[in-house]
Amino acid sequence: MSNTKVVAVSGISGAGKTTTVKQLANEFHCPFLLFDDHIDKDTYPQDMKLWLNNGANVSLIRTPSFVSALKSLISKSSSLYIFIEEPFGKERNSMSSLIDYVILLDQPMELCLARIIKRHTEQASSDLIGSISSYLDKYEDHYREIYISAATQARNNSDLIFKEVLSIKDTTNFIVNWLKTKEN
Repeated sequence: MSNTKVVAVSGISGAGKTTTVKQLANEFHCPFLLFDDHIDKDTYPQDMKLWLNNGANVSLIRTPSFVSALKSLISKSSSLYIFIEEPFGKERNSMSSLIDYVILLDQPMELCLARIIKRHTEQASSDLIGSISSYLDKYEDHYREIYISAATQARNNSDLIFKEVLSIKDTTNFIVNWLKTKEN
């Protein structure tokens, strides 16, 4: 049986999950998995606004290939940790039993929104303004409330809630030191 601990880095879009996961994996020389690498057309409910209005049950967000990849990695790993980007912490039924620690990057909404807009501008798009405008329309209509709901749910079972706005390097160093206290 593996002694590997699965550490989920959670937070809303733009919180810094992907970058933090990669930095932690590099620091500990451990494998990692990213949520967005395992989504498909069936991952999210078709009508996210209706999903939000019906209680925002994050277990309805399905990533069977992510669950399968994580189970496989756990069974083969001899590393101290496996780091995963899991926006919802332990709140999805399919993931809860696979995660040992949840770190919530609980960053200010305006910082996350700025990062999302920046991400849009860095992607080659023939209709950059239209793409950003469309996203902001959805953000104002229901995405913002979805993010708030998801972060609130993840907060329920988080082992570390990181509210400080620091550089990725400082955030990673803080988390590394926190994890080292768990090793003893």
